[in-house]
Amino acid sequence: MPHKLVPQPKLIFEKSSPGRVGCNLPVADTPEVDLKKALGPTRQSLHLPEVSELELIRHFTNLSHINYGIETGFYPLGSCTMKYNPKINERTAMIPGFTHIHPMQPADTVPGALEVLAQVQEFLCEICGFDSICLQPLAGAHGELTCLMLIRAYHESRGEGATRRVVLAPDSAHGTNPASAAMVGYTVKTIPTDASGGCDMAALTTALDETVAAFMVTNPSTLGLFETQIEEICRLVHEAGGQVFCDGANMNAMVGTTRPGDHGFDCMHLNLHKTFSTPHGGGGPGCGAIGLKAHLEPFQPVPVVIRNKEGKVELDDRRPHSIGRVSAYFGQFLMEVRALTYLSAYGKERMADISRHAVLNANYVKARLKDVLPAAHDRPCMHECVLTAQEYKKGGVRALDISKRLIDYGFHPPTNYFPLIVPEAIMIEPTETECKETLDAFCDALIAICEEARTNPDLLHDAPTTQIVGRLDEASAVKNLDVRWRAPQKVGV
Repeated sequence: MPHKLVPQPKLIFEKSSPGRVGCNLPVADTPEVDLKKALGPTRQSLHLPEVSELELIRHFTNLSHINYGIETGFYPLGSCTMKYNPKINERTAMIPGFTHIHPMQPADTVPGALEVLAQVQEFLCEICGFDSICLQPLAGAHGELTCLMLIRAYHESRGEGATRRVVLAPDSAHGTNPASAAMVGYTVKTIPTDASGGCDMAALTTALDETVAAFMVTNPSTLGLFETQIEEICRLVHEAGGQVFCDGANMNAMVGTTRPGDHGFDCMHLNLHKTFSTPHGGGGPGCGAIGLKAHLEPFQPVPVVIRNKEGKVELDDRRPHSIGRVSAYFGQFLMEVRALTYLSAYGKERMADISRHAVLNANYVKARLKDVLPAAHDRPCMHECVLTAQEYKKGGVRALDISKRLIDYGFHPPTNYFPLIVPEAIMIEPTETECKETLDAFCDALIAICEEARTNPDLLHDAPTTQIVGRLDEASAVKNLDVRWRAPQKVGV
C-alpha cells in the first residue's frame, strides 16, 4: 500500500532567526573586526541562515532520513546496475596506506598501490578475455571515447585514417555511443533492430564498406537481450576492415559466464562503478576501465602499469605510438581498491554467481509482470527486462505516471522511455543483490498500480501524493534550471 504523507520540512532559511549562532568561538585575543562592515554589500547579499547548532544538526539529519539510497530501498533502474556496495569495500578504501599517498610520488615508494592496479587489471583481463586493461578512463563514456581514440590511432597507423570516418551504432545504443564517436570526429550511422530484438544483419551488411572505422555494440543490448549473432557480427565487421567496440555497461549479465573478448570484440569499456560494485552516481566517482586486444595495445594511454619478468609491477612510458594520457595519474585509484576487494571476495570460484543471479532475478520480474506489463520482445532476457506500458496510454496513463505512482508505494522508479525504440518503455534491472521478497513486493506494487491505471487513472496523474515533493514539471525544470534560494522581498522595499 502507498506510504503515509511525509510532512513538508522547512528550509534552513525559514528556520533562521537574527542573532542565533551555530558555534561557540573562543574569546578573541586580537582586535575584533566588524565583518558586516568589512564585507559590506557582499555579506548582506549572501542571506546566510542564522541557526543554533542543535537546529542545524536536526535539520540536516532529518533531511538525510528523507533521502532514498541503496541502503534504504530497491533501485530498479534499468541499464544502471545499482547494486549494493558491500561495506568491506569502504573499509579497504580507507586504509591509511591507500588514502595517505600522493599520485606524484615516485613509483618505487608506492609498490602496494601499483600492485592493486596490476591485480585489478589481471582480474579484468581474465574475466573479459582481453590482452590488456587500462584503468585511466574516469567513467564509462570516457572509456568509450578512449576506445574510439585508440581505434582512430590504429587506422591511422595503417594509412586508413582519412578514409575510415564512419562509426556504426544500433538504434538501441546508449546515447553516449554516438556522442563519443562524434567527439572523436566520426560520422555516425544507425543500424536498426530487427523484429526479434537483435541487430538487423541485412542492414549491417549493407552499411559495411571501406569507410567504416568501427561498430559500437552493447551486449547484452539495452533491450536486455543477448546478441545471438555476435560472432558473425564481429566477423563481418573485421572482413570489412573495421573494429568492433563492446559497450560494457551491461557486463553484469556476463561476468564469470562468458567473455566479450572471446566473441570477437577488439575493445570494450567497463563500468567498475556498476559491475564491480564501487559507488555509483552521487555516491562516488566512476571508473571506466577499458579492455584491449593485442593489436590496440601499442596505442593505449601511458604510463602503462605492467608486471615485469621478475613479477614486480612498474610503469612503462616507452610507448611511442600511445595516444597519451586521457586522465591525470592512474584513474580513480580508490575505486580500484574497492573493485579489487569485490573481485577478491568472489574469486574465480563464485564469479559466475553474479551474472547467473542477476539474469535469474530479471527473468523472475519479467515473468511476474507479463500479464500487466508485457515484455517488448518475448525472449528470455539477460540482466534487465524492458517492458511496455503502451496499452495504458489508450486510457491516458503513460509509463511516467506508473513510475511516479511507484514512489507512493515506497519504491524508486525504474528507467522510463529507454531504449527509445520501445513505446512507453519501462526498463527494470533488479541486479543480483536483491532477494525474492523484495522483488515480490516491487512486482505486487506494479500490479496494483496497473489496476489503478485501469480503474482510476487520475490517481496516477497526480502521483506522487505522499512525498514532500509532488509531481514536478520536469520539462520546464530542464529548460529553466534554478537551484538557487532567494530571500523573499520585503514589502515596501
